[in-house]
Amino acid sequence: MKRILLFLATNVAVLAVLAVAMRVFGLEGYLNEQGGIDLTQLLIFSAIIGFSGSFISLAASKMIAKWTTKARVIEQPSNSTEAWLVSAVQNHATKAGIAMPEVAIFESPQPNAFATGPRRNNSLVAVSTGLLQNMGQNEIDAVLAHEVAHVANGDMVTMTLLQGVLNTFVIFVSRLVGFFVDRVLLKNDRGYGPGFFITSLVAQILLGILASMIVAWFSRQREYRADAGGAEYSGRGNMVAALERLKGGQAPNQLPEALQAFGINGGKPSGFRALFMSHPPLEDRIAALQNRPV
Repeated sequence: MKRILLFLATNVAVLAVLAVAMRVFGLEGYLNEQGGIDLTQLLIFSAIIGFSGSFISLAASKMIAKWTTKARVIEQPSNSTEAWLVSAVQNHATKAGIAMPEVAIFESPQPNAFATGPRRNNSLVAVSTGLLQNMGQNEIDAVLAHEVAHVANGDMVTMTLLQGVLNTFVIFVSRLVGFFVDRVLLKNDRGYGPGFFITSLVAQILLGILASMIVAWFSRQREYRADAGGAEYSGRGNMVAALERLKGGQAPNQLPEALQAFGINGGKPSGFRALFMSHPPLEDRIAALQNRPV
């Protein structure tokens, strides 16, 4: 509830600041003189579009995750490994103060894991077969703790809200740019011409790229926090060892794009592409844990 209230307050504040800025700089009056654009309706339209996709994705996140990774939920453990996985997740969930997540296994040779779900008390933690085959029990325990920390920190909801806010700005500003070019520069006074639609589309693409960079940066910061949570629940030595093991067998991320921000292994960033990576370099994550006060 606190996260939702904070989001609502933040969103209202953002919209208010935009409205005030438009008036202070005279943009609203100038646009009205050029043929008019209802900024309030545009903001409402942008917010509806911007948040609808994010909230729908969040609500369906567990279902989508199971479908895209073909993850098999452990309803009743069929062997000692599955029993241990369920027990370990339960142990970490108890420490984190959240309801027991669903536990699943998905087929992938790459060591990886992810957490998703619409709420802290309605989540899914899944691990790959490659992780189970290539890591020791203490390292797997740390990975599970890391994913439970993502859930406890509310990262799925936070990332969704951030994406919704950015979507709103992208839609709002791109339409505003399109209107300015169409009405002011091209002097079109008969509805919305090609200049509006073309310019809006180009602006939306460019702003969308910038928004993706912001989301990726925020995701990297949340990853450090989840590492700290994993160290708290499973032990710093186990968490560092798990990251070292991932570093030794680093490969391109094979999780679906929508789940990459919540996986344990984000792949190895390089050059400009690093700005769009959902995870920091493993070397940086290891150093952050080792330098963290006990």
